[in-house]
Amino acid sequence: MSGRELGVLNALDVAKTQWYHFTAIVIAGMGFFTDAYDLFCISLVTKLLGRIYYTDFSKPKPGVLPPNVQAAVTGVALCGTLAGQLFFGWLGDKLGRKKVYGLTLMLMVVCSLASGLSFGDTPKGVMATLCFFRFWLGFGIGGDYPLSATIMSEYANKKTRGAFIAAVFAMQGFGILAGGIVALIVSSAYDHKYDLPSYEVDPRGSIVPSLDYVWRIILMFGAVPAGVTYYWRMKMPETARYTALVARNAKQAASDMSKVLQVEIEAEEDKLNHIVESENQRYGLFSKEFAKRHGLHLVGTTVTWFLLDIAFYSQNLFQKDIFSAIGWIPPSQEMNAIHEVYRIARAQTLIALCSTVPGYWFTVAFIDYMGRFAIQLMGFFFMTVFMFALAIPYNHWTKKENRIGFVVMYSLTFFFSNFGPNATTFVVPAEIFPARLRSTCHGISAAAGKAGAIVGAFGFLYAAQSTDPKKVDHGYPTGIGVKNSLIVLGVVNFFGMLFTLLVPESKGKSLEELSGENEEGPEAVEMAGSARTVPV
Repeated sequence: MSGRELGVLNALDVAKTQWYHFTAIVIAGMGFFTDAYDLFCISLVTKLLGRIYYTDFSKPKPGVLPPNVQAAVTGVALCGTLAGQLFFGWLGDKLGRKKVYGLTLMLMVVCSLASGLSFGDTPKGVMATLCFFRFWLGFGIGGDYPLSATIMSEYANKKTRGAFIAAVFAMQGFGILAGGIVALIVSSAYDHKYDLPSYEVDPRGSIVPSLDYVWRIILMFGAVPAGVTYYWRMKMPETARYTALVARNAKQAASDMSKVLQVEIEAEEDKLNHIVESENQRYGLFSKEFAKRHGLHLVGTTVTWFLLDIAFYSQNLFQKDIFSAIGWIPPSQEMNAIHEVYRIARAQTLIALCSTVPGYWFTVAFIDYMGRFAIQLMGFFFMTVFMFALAIPYNHWTKKENRIGFVVMYSLTFFFSNFGPNATTFVVPAEIFPARLRSTCHGISAAAGKAGAIVGAFGFLYAAQSTDPKKVDHGYPTGIGVKNSLIVLGVVNFFGMLFTLLVPESKGKSLEELSGENEEGPEAVEMAGSARTVPV
């Protein structure tokens, strides 16, 4: 233990894995379960919304959402998330992690429920309401990113901190899986009740008015897991690192952590005063000192997350389009509305079960052995390889006998995004910045990711359209096709590998050691600079 390090922080760093670690993982993780459910369940119901509100029964194919509406419905929550990450990240450093944590959860509960309601029953009214509440739902979700990551990193010990933060993020996989399962249950129940004909057999008969409840139930279910964890989230004490290093209350920090760790901890107010009054620790986010110590780190965490999310959200939000393009999901006119929801949900659930969820937990298992840097570099490398392997011989994969091979390769890109940069881009920003700027810097990094998600969501929507005007979806201009879109995503992943070189390895070090908060003068700058060295 350094002579400058507070006993309460050292106690957290060396604590054995205890019950409170697991409760913190579950409480913070359920927020992420809800985040993933809410963000990705929309992709399960967009085709159903198109059928219900935009079908012209005189046409040979059922309706689809117009391009501007599709883009708004898919992307508005991401815009809200970006804003929420910046705002709540900053607020978490100003007011404390715990105070803001309950606010984000309540916003998610209210807006999940409100997303399933609508003002009027016209297409315009329904879509406007949906977009309005999904923006504010995204705003609440955005707050969960920096706060959950920061809380978990500040509660964890040095040895298994990476696994604990990754475990919180891994709940995202279960949220995606839950979205598919809920959609399967709801669509199966409706199919059993109505047994509707396909659109090409009976256009009007393939859609019944009560199907309007299907998408509402699926979206509103997102309020359940968030509501369940509210009580426990409010019972968590503020993190010791915030209370001691930012709020400057050593007595409260020692008292809170004595209860959590069940050991007696001394307050050490004199030592705390010496640390927080150091000139070395007064620099702000926009200062030269921050740029010198952490500027390259922030560039590394923001750019890698931005590039990763372009690929990750393109894949997740438009799985249904890729599966349709290779013929894994039949043409829309050959199904009724409820069968289409079922087929899309089944495909998404299968991908989540076989690749998304295992990928997250591989990261949890290996992150504190392999290190963050190695996992991120490996993930980007294999995502690049598999994207090119799908894209270059794309015509080969569209043949019926090769479709299973396509799905396997496509699943592997998901696996290595999750056993790779999708997890590590979340973990590292919660570890390498000073306590008073940690939530803000994580929020900035996460917001850069959501900017990438918006590029992926809006860009892929148009880019993946066929180059043949006869094959594009109604209302869309021609695009560059799925093949060329996959090549672009491969190039994006390659650049992710390059920018990973700016991200420091944080395995096995205390948070104060990484940020230089225990050091003074030139040694701190030297230490912070050495954190940039990249392990080979």
